[in-house]
Amino acid sequence: MASLRLRKFGEKLQVKGDEAQHEKTDSWSNRDLIPLPPSRRTWAAFHYFGYWAISSLNVSNWQTPNTYLTLGLSVGQSMAVIVISRALIALFSTLVAWCGLKWHIGFTIQNRYTWGMRGSYIPLLQRILLNFIWTAVQCWNGGRLVAVCITAIWPSFATIENTLPSNMPTTTYQFVGFIVFWTLSLPFLFIRPEKFKLPFQVVSAYCGIGMICMMIWSLSVAKGVGPVFSEGEKIPSESRWNSSWLIMSGINQMLGGIAAGITNGSDFSRYAKSPKHYILGSIASVWVVGTMVSFVGLVTTSACQKIYGEIYWNPPDLLMVMMDAGQGSSKARTGVFFLSAGFALTAMFENICGNAVAGGIDLAGLFPRYIDIRRGALITFIACWVVQPWQLINKAATFITVLSSFAVFLAPMIGVMCCDFFILRKQKIQLSNLYRTHDTAYWYFHGVNWRVIPAWLCGWGPTVGGLILTVRGNTTAPKRLFELYYMAFFFGFFTSALLFYVTMRLFPVPGMGDFDDVDYYGAFTAKEAAKLGVMPLDSLDVPLERVEHIERLKSGEKGPKTEYIVADGVY
Repeated sequence: MASLRLRKFGEKLQVKGDEAQHEKTDSWSNRDLIPLPPSRRTWAAFHYFGYWAISSLNVSNWQTPNTYLTLGLSVGQSMAVIVISRALIALFSTLVAWCGLKWHIGFTIQNRYTWGMRGSYIPLLQRILLNFIWTAVQCWNGGRLVAVCITAIWPSFATIENTLPSNMPTTTYQFVGFIVFWTLSLPFLFIRPEKFKLPFQVVSAYCGIGMICMMIWSLSVAKGVGPVFSEGEKIPSESRWNSSWLIMSGINQMLGGIAAGITNGSDFSRYAKSPKHYILGSIASVWVVGTMVSFVGLVTTSACQKIYGEIYWNPPDLLMVMMDAGQGSSKARTGVFFLSAGFALTAMFENICGNAVAGGIDLAGLFPRYIDIRRGALITFIACWVVQPWQLINKAATFITVLSSFAVFLAPMIGVMCCDFFILRKQKIQLSNLYRTHDTAYWYFHGVNWRVIPAWLCGWGPTVGGLILTVRGNTTAPKRLFELYYMAFFFGFFTSALLFYVTMRLFPVPGMGDFDDVDYYGAFTAKEAAKLGVMPLDSLDVPLERVEHIERLKSGEKGPKTEYIVADGVY
């Protein structure tokens, strides 16, 4: 009796799908994992402009010039690093996104044809871990901005008594901000990605205008920019590195900081109405808006140095100074409230889209029967309390450095993905083979394509030593270790791509370059199907469950000799 109740409870928990829309739910598939049909592809160019704008209009991008100025680079060199890095981010994200644009599947499914059905869990688990941690960190950073908003309304909040125990490395002021930010973010997790149009429009416009207003105000009050804006190269004479290596390090660091976002490419490109919408919206936003935010942050910080006599790169700190920790005029507090609210909103939607939703998709890949995007996003958000970001950020000084340097492992992963899709498979994959373990070209050896593992390991093995030394603060180790780490993204990407290509050629696998002749999932428009050489499902005069036999008959497998009547002839 108890087992029967448990079985019924499990059935109720299962994700439901519309079989008529090919939304089959089993161990490898559910509504959010199958190729997206045209009805769910609702994102136009402005959606992608807004998506990437939200990921650019944030506190970390505002502070980016400070990272390179601290290394000793000049303002011009620092901005050159940002411009080049932004162009490369647009390039790599488009490469990863192309599979989603063409076949309408995301990162979770994309890895199955490269790693194997079970092997795909390796990249999935890495991303899930990253999404858990980044979601928690972003909630904590957003909470600081919310605390500024609360102080702008109730100035006494800035001096609230700390009631937390001494072994908790935070204050009541910070913790309340975190709780409010987390709570306000929660309802937006119930919005499906195809419905994100309005938040993207409102939030990106609001925060963008707010940043520009902040810059104009600071320039007006300071009557020009401060000394920071004109700083030249200041590399210490005893430094082991010249400007060229520092620029390379800066580019690598910037790519590393957004590497997880680059892997999200196909997760969101599959929602595009057409490839041109993704390309136009993304490149314009990633490159132009991303560069402009860093420039605005540089100008504003420099002008505010003239006003306040100190440099405040972190917006929450600067905003608190602007309203004198809540003791300033009502006009100052009102301005700070709207500015900090703009920063907080972008942090919120960047976190929801780039971390929580991406985490939801990956969790759905692990447990398709019971988790869809919405449930997975909620689990990722609840995990914030397990991760405890107040412990990570306030106690571990090197934590963010380690987290940003995780690109050491992600770049090789991106390299094998791109090599497999563009070079080895020539952009052709069998969608039906990605959702089953029998009669599939993607099962390999017990579900794992062993060829990808040595290629991936060789991509990050030589660079991880430099990461460890950097985290430990060791500056006397051999230069070669640091040099490899300073170009870890490029080394990992190209090394793994090359080794994977060689291994796949030496030990070939069946099905390379094959694709389904039939659109089993109703994923393509008539124009797309004609371009791909795929037959629309509605042109078949037989039930869907019998259609799969076509591929087996065409490949020469033994089975009943059956003719299938289709619009163009007979199989």
